[in-house]
Amino acid sequence: MSGRTRTEACPERTCVGCRKRAAKHDLLRVTAVEDVCVPDPRGTSPGRGAYVHPEPGCLVSAVRRRAFPRALRRTGPLDTAALERYVEASAVVQ
Repeated sequence: MSGRTRTEACPERTCVGCRKRAAKHDLLRVTAVEDVCVPDPRGTSPGRGAYVHPEPGCLVSAVRRRAFPRALRRTGPLDTAALERYVEASAVVQ
């Protein structure tokens, strides 16, 4: 043995709601399909993504700050109703 410990790299992303860094697997990836914010829990949808904690507080903060259009590089407002339903449903399960 060489004496060095091997640590696995854990990618980090920044939550667009609270602006805190967290491990990628702790955040929910969001993509834009046409003018709708769509949750991408598996992280496989094509295109640009934004990350948010799957908590109502971070989602409200991101919507209030208009962070999704800016992070996804879209002009105009995006509909976040589907995303809000997803976060509410996941909060009930936890």
